[in-house]
Amino acid sequence: MGDIVFDIAHMLAGGLVLVSFMLLYQDRLYALLNIYALHALMLTLSVAWQAFSQAAPHLYVTAAIALVFKAIVIPVALHRIIQRLGIHREIETVVGVGPTMLAGMGLVALSLVVILPVTPEGDPLAREDLAFALSVVLLGLLVMVTRRNAVSQVVGFMSLENGLVLAATGAKGMPLVVEISVAFSILIAFIVIGVFLFRIRERFDTVDIGALDDFRGERR
Repeated sequence: MGDIVFDIAHMLAGGLVLVSFMLLYQDRLYALLNIYALHALMLTLSVAWQAFSQAAPHLYVTAAIALVFKAIVIPVALHRIIQRLGIHREIETVVGVGPTMLAGMGLVALSLVVILPVTPEGDPLAREDLAFALSVVLLGLLVMVTRRNAVSQVVGFMSLENGLVLAATGAKGMPLVVEISVAFSILIAFIVIGVFLFRIRERFDTVDIGALDDFRGERR
């Protein structure tokens, strides 16, 4: 039974890393949002399995929050924001997909090299989940720095936050009050992001980061 618990936990955490690579590959906004919903669904399954394997019922609350807000509410709301603002649906990237994917593989390798050697005495399930979680965080950062569109950078930030949740739950869970405060923080941040995007679109008629740099005269 222990081996099955271990294998399923790592399959789900590894699946989250795989979906992070799918985020890196996307070049259309709608597809990016759909993949982010899948990313949140994988997080939900991973947290729910951790709740079962750790016998920690409060983690089911985290899983429910991830399912409702991350997998359903936020993607649907971002779809509507894109439609209402008439945002260009192609995503401009700083570098090509090939170099980005190679950089992503390098970041995953870096995560394994950093986490595994420094936690030799830790619980095998927790230490390897932490390595996967760090990979998701770094891949989220990579999404943010390789995309010019503000909405895609928001998606990268939210996928990064999914990695932090995975790390917290893999490290034997976190208090319920922390989970609730994190959920409200995410909701408030999303509201602020929505207002921010509307204001950018109203003021500059675009949410493309490169166009905003041109407006400020920072690009050559």
